[in-house]
Amino acid sequence: MLRDTDAETDGATSSVTNEPPDDPRARRRRRWRKIRRIAYCGFGVFVGLPLIAFWVAYLLMDVRSPQDVLASLDKTVELKYSDGSELLKVLPADGDRSFVPYDKVPSKLRDAIIATEDPTFWDNAGFDPTGIGRAFLTGVGGGSGITQQYIKKSTGDDDATLGRKLQELVLATKITQQQSKEQIFTSYVNIISFGRGTFGPAAAMNAFFGRPLDDSMTWSEAAFLAGMIQSPSVHDPAVSGDAHAAKRWTYVRDKLVQRGYVKPADAATMAYPGKEILPPSETRASVTYDEYHVKQQVLSELEQDGFSLSRLQQGNLVVQTTLDRKAQASARSTLADRLKGEPKEFRGALVSVDPSTGAVRAYDGGDNGVRDYAGTEHPAGSAFYPFTLTAGLRAGVSPDEPTAAPGKIDFLGEDFEYPQKCPATCTLRTAMTSGADTPYIGLAKRVGADAVSAAARDAGIPEAVDGSPTLREKDGFLIGSGLAVGRYPLRPLDLAGAYGTFAADGMRVTPHLVDKVLDQDGSVVWQHDDEPHPAFSDDPGVSAKISAEVTNVLQTFLPDGRPAALRTGEFQHGNSSDYQDAWAIGYTPQLATAVWVGSDDERRLFDAQGKKLMGSTVPADIWRTFMVQAEQGQPIKENGGVEPRFAPPLAKQTAPPGR
Repeated sequence: MLRDTDAETDGATSSVTNEPPDDPRARRRRRWRKIRRIAYCGFGVFVGLPLIAFWVAYLLMDVRSPQDVLASLDKTVELKYSDGSELLKVLPADGDRSFVPYDKVPSKLRDAIIATEDPTFWDNAGFDPTGIGRAFLTGVGGGSGITQQYIKKSTGDDDATLGRKLQELVLATKITQQQSKEQIFTSYVNIISFGRGTFGPAAAMNAFFGRPLDDSMTWSEAAFLAGMIQSPSVHDPAVSGDAHAAKRWTYVRDKLVQRGYVKPADAATMAYPGKEILPPSETRASVTYDEYHVKQQVLSELEQDGFSLSRLQQGNLVVQTTLDRKAQASARSTLADRLKGEPKEFRGALVSVDPSTGAVRAYDGGDNGVRDYAGTEHPAGSAFYPFTLTAGLRAGVSPDEPTAAPGKIDFLGEDFEYPQKCPATCTLRTAMTSGADTPYIGLAKRVGADAVSAAARDAGIPEAVDGSPTLREKDGFLIGSGLAVGRYPLRPLDLAGAYGTFAADGMRVTPHLVDKVLDQDGSVVWQHDDEPHPAFSDDPGVSAKISAEVTNVLQTFLPDGRPAALRTGEFQHGNSSDYQDAWAIGYTPQLATAVWVGSDDERRLFDAQGKKLMGSTVPADIWRTFMVQAEQGQPIKENGGVEPRFAPPLAKQTAPPGR
C-alpha cells in the first residue's frame, strides 16, 4: 500500500506539472524559487533593517536648540607646542553670541546665504540625496545644505563618513517635519561662525563693519558676510588679503544674480566693500600679532581637515602643533632684533620646516599688524632660480657646462636686460654664485616655461593658494614671461617647503602646522599623515641625484662648520635697478628656512646705511643667525655630499651675493 500511495503521489505530481522530476525546466524553476527567496531576504536585510534602524534613531535622536549649541561653544581651545607645552589659547569672545530672531535677519543677508549655501533650501526635504548616496558608495560625504549643516554644527560631528551622513539624514528629516523652514534657518544662522571668533550675524556685522545688524545692510555687505561662512579662517581679508576676499565676494555676488535675487544691472553697481571692513584687532584677545598669525594659520589648516573652530570648542579639543618652542622663540627674536635698526617700513617673515616630515618648526609672520607676511605671497625674484636649475637638470643640462650670459635676452616676447656679472667662463654654477640673471632666463627659454613650472610644482609649490592659481597670469592658465625672473608671488611657507625637498634628497612632503588633535583625556582624535614621495622622478635615486646637484650649487657653511645650502635673491622694483623684495632661503638636512624682507607696498627699499636692500644683507643675516640658534646641539651632517668643515665666526660670514 505504501508503494501504491507513493506511486499515486508521484503520479499526481507528474500529472500536475506534466514534467518528470529531473526535467531541466523543473530544475530551473526550483533554482529561481531559491533566488527569489534570497532576494526577499536580501531586501529585508538591506531595506527593512535600515528602515527599522532609521525609525529607532528617529525616536531616540533629538536636535539641539541653537541656544544650547551657543552655550556649548563658550569653551577655550588650547594650542600646544610639539613638546606638549602651552603655545596659546583661543579664547571665546564674550558678547559675540547674541541670538537673532528670523525677522531681525536682513532679507538681503538671508538671500545671500541661501543663494550661496543651499539654493533649494525652501523646497528641499532637508538633506542632499546625492551626498548621502556618495557617502554610501565611497565612505565619505559630499556637500550638504543648510539643514544638514545645522545638524553637523549642532552635533559637533564634522567627519565626512557614512555614519555621520546617516545621522544627518535622520535628524534632517525629523527637524524638517517638526519645524518650519524659517525656524531651521534661524537655528542655522545663529550658530555658524563668520570668523574672528563670531557666531551669528549680529556679532559678524559688528566685527567686520562696526555696525548693528539691521535693514541698512547693503547687498555688498551681505555678499561679503555670506561668503565668509564656507571657510571663515581663510576668507578674512586680514588673513588672506583683499584680492582673495574680493574673489570670494565676486563668487557670492554672481550666485545672487544666477539665482534671481539681484538683477544684473544692480549687480554691476555693487562693489567689494574692502575699505569698509575693519581690522580684527578686537579679536586677537591678549595675543601678540605674531601669535595671532600662528593661531589663524593653525585654524585655517584645521578647517581644511574638517575641524572648524566650533567643532574644536564643542568637543573641548586640544590642538598639538608642530612648532618647536626653541625655534619659534629664536624666529621671533632674530627677526625683531635684526629689523630694529632698519627703516620703519621694513617688514619680515620667517618659516622653518623639517624637510623629512614637512612639520613647520618655526612660523613668524611679523609683529607689525594683522597682515601675516609668512602666509601671504611676495614675488620670489631670483630666489626662484633653483627651480629653473632643477628643470635644466631633468633635461640633462649640466650645471658646469659653459653657458651664454648676454646683457639682453628675450623670453616669451619680453626683453630682459641685466648687467654682466658672470665670470668669463660662465656656467649655471658660477651664474648662481655671482648673481647673474640672463643665464637662468636663457635656461628657462631652452627647457620651456612648462618644464620650469613643473619643476617648481614637483618641488612643492602648490597649484593654488586659497583657490587662486600660482605661477600663472591673472587668467589662471597662461604662463607668462614673468616666470623666468620670479615675478609670480609665492608664500614663504611654500618656498620653505619646496627648498626642503632638496634638503630631503628629493622626497617631497607638505608643510603643515598641525600635528594632532586630542580630546581632554589625551587620546588622539586625528593626526596628520603625509607619506614622502619622490619629487623629480618616479625613481627615488634619480630624484635624489637632482636634489644633490642643486644642493651642491647652493652650498655654503654655517659658522660652526655645518654644511648648508643657501640662495639669496631679490625682486626688482619696476624697471629700476633697486629692489622691493629680498629673500634668503636655504637648508641643512634638519631644517629648511625661508626669510623674506620687504614692505607693505611696492617701493624701493634701502637699508639703514642707505644701501639698496639685497638678499645677501638683512635676510641672510636673519637666516644665518636663526639657523645657528635653531640647530644648536643638533648633530652636524653632510649636506648633498658636502662634508662639514670649520668656518669663520658669524660676523665674518658672507652670503653668496645672488640676485
